[in-house]
Amino acid sequence: MSRFIIYVIGLCFCMTFFEVKAQENKEEKFLIETDTLNLTKSTQIIGLPIIFYTPETSFGAGGGVQFFYLNKINKFNLRQSSMMVDAIYTAKQQLIIDVNPKLFFKEGNYYFDAAFKYKIFPNSFWGVGPDASEDNLEKYNMKTVSLRADILKRLPSSNFNFGVQYRFQKDTFLEKEEGGMMDADTIPGSDGALISGLGFVFNYDDRDNIFSPDKGSYFQVNTWFASLVLGSNTSFNKYIIDLRKYFFLSSKMTIAGRVYVENTYGEVPFQHMAWLGGGDRMRGYFRGRYMDSQLYTVQGEMRYKFHPRWRVNVFGAIGEVGPSFIDLFKGLKVSGGAGLRYKFLKSNDTLLRLDLGINREGGTGVYFGVNEAF
Repeated sequence: MSRFIIYVIGLCFCMTFFEVKAQENKEEKFLIETDTLNLTKSTQIIGLPIIFYTPETSFGAGGGVQFFYLNKINKFNLRQSSMMVDAIYTAKQQLIIDVNPKLFFKEGNYYFDAAFKYKIFPNSFWGVGPDASEDNLEKYNMKTVSLRADILKRLPSSNFNFGVQYRFQKDTFLEKEEGGMMDADTIPGSDGALISGLGFVFNYDDRDNIFSPDKGSYFQVNTWFASLVLGSNTSFNKYIIDLRKYFFLSSKMTIAGRVYVENTYGEVPFQHMAWLGGGDRMRGYFRGRYMDSQLYTVQGEMRYKFHPRWRVNVFGAIGEVGPSFIDLFKGLKVSGGAGLRYKFLKSNDTLLRLDLGINREGGTGVYFGVNEAF
């Protein structure tokens, strides 16, 4: 599953949570005003029940806690440091535990962004390549422990950042279909995988809102290298380019675009190939329905606000996977769809999202969550 953990019902409930405030007369009152509870003068906490739906998980539910660190703020864009801890369980018997700190230091000149994940995840596999047949479908179950840690430095322009990255991931099979592709160990990674790698991150971000942007740009280049020297059981290189642009046409209309390119070279286990589909890239395709060493997707979306709290979105996307870059242009996957957005509180930009995506082969996907897909 992609990072599509959706803080829907809980986030809405917690918009009516309470905050402890000291009044001018020194008496303390509990006021139902914000979505946070002050633990100390420098730390706030919000509790989040979670509910979501994607084709990869079906319905899922769980809970989380988000910490906000008031004395660690990026003074250049006023974004706050935070850490999210959550655990969810799905109708497909998938368990996912996440810890995500996002911390600013030195008034925003340094940024630490990390993700720890533990998951037990029954999933589907059709094979590798752009022509993987529906008849190849087989099920498997895998346990994954992963860690990503980025340390970035703000460059002289406040919107540019550059840093280093470490990645670790261990995948262990819990179940395979007898006689299937995974059982025959003909697919790279079908006997499990262990990767440890270092990389670099460069990004530019001047979006007005990181969750539901209406204007601005986000550009990121991410490269990392898994190596036997660092403890991996295989060696490969990965390069990712993520370009997003938001055109604010009027108070009611925004056009959003995204180009995403992923290139992988070397002995690549399928767990680290480029996977097409999911709730954030090419809605309508099951994430992992097609996978290979190379991928590109191009998405466009029109966002129309027909009421102060309601929006309707129409989106479309093209993309492809292939074993080499030139193969990406031998075929074309297409998807599109529409959805509704609801702004739960007037004073908060959080949106509830419901999308229906349809792909070229006639498959569909329903996505229920929070905030825009990109």
